[in-house]
Amino acid sequence: MKKLALLASAAAVAAFALIGSASAGTLADVQARGVLVCGVNGPTGLTGFGIPDDKGNWTGLDVDLCRAVAAAVFGDATKVKFVPLGSKERFTALQSGEIDVLARNSTWTYARDTELGLDFVAVNYYDGQGFMVRKELGVKSAKELSGATICVQTGTTTEKNLADFFRTNNLELKQPPTFENADQARQAYDEGRCDAYTTDASGLASERTQLKNPGDNIILPEIISKEPLGPVVRHGDNNWGDVVRWSYYATLIAEEKGITQANVDDIKSSTQDAEVRRLLSLDDDWGKKMGLSKDWAYNVIKQVGNYGESFERNVGQKTPLGLARGLNELWSKGGLQYAPPFN
Repeated sequence: MKKLALLASAAAVAAFALIGSASAGTLADVQARGVLVCGVNGPTGLTGFGIPDDKGNWTGLDVDLCRAVAAAVFGDATKVKFVPLGSKERFTALQSGEIDVLARNSTWTYARDTELGLDFVAVNYYDGQGFMVRKELGVKSAKELSGATICVQTGTTTEKNLADFFRTNNLELKQPPTFENADQARQAYDEGRCDAYTTDASGLASERTQLKNPGDNIILPEIISKEPLGPVVRHGDNNWGDVVRWSYYATLIAEEKGITQANVDDIKSSTQDAEVRRLLSLDDDWGKKMGLSKDWAYNVIKQVGNYGESFERNVGQKTPLGLARGLNELWSKGGLQYAPPFN
């Protein structure tokens, strides 16, 4: 028994040593480099989620997540290098260390979570796969697409979901033309080489803004899959996963508590809300638990804003995408966005 206890103790020490080693990894590397390297949608971006302007300035919901991490780590949301990645190379780039975090509409799946040596640490957009068609076809439902030619991007969950949907509904699926990236798929659809285009519903809303005549196209009502999209880090680097996860959760807690970029200073000076006081480290230093500064969450909120602010300026109903909050509303308002308690 004594030998078993010693062996168990040795194993525990070894395990904690490995965890400690991994934990020191990415955060220390990022801090030493002085810039966060964030993988985003490529090669030319995805409107509303991650896209550069003609001067190379990136904006989008996923871009804001990258900036939130930079604000937490450096106190400066501008210290980010954005690396545009296609669907085929996005995970390899993270595995190889080319990027520190992937924030590029990537679906959290069982296979990806268990086979790639990566961890999905949060869901910053709940989505589902849909279909877009030209109005002139007169199609009202995806179940009317039997025998249609459907454009799809390769290297994504979209291909399998498409095959599953057609098989389940006894529809004829022609061999779909596949494309290396979303730009190629959208162009082929716009040129009339496909009857329909399928990808995440948010992606369809984004891609529709890039068509020659956006108003001539509709997104069909069916959502045929679950697509929880969120940031990804390398497996085993637990502390870095915490940094990315809680940088995002800080924006959710801020929205829940009514904290915005504009009022965070007033709230910081007057709040008696216990959770907010912990979030902003007003009584104790909560940042040190992750190796960050005391004001890490304040910097996230002040420089990036809360989740609702990011959603509305990037993909909300007053943007060209015109997306409603839907599943991405706060849990307190009937949605799925939910941060664990900050205590």
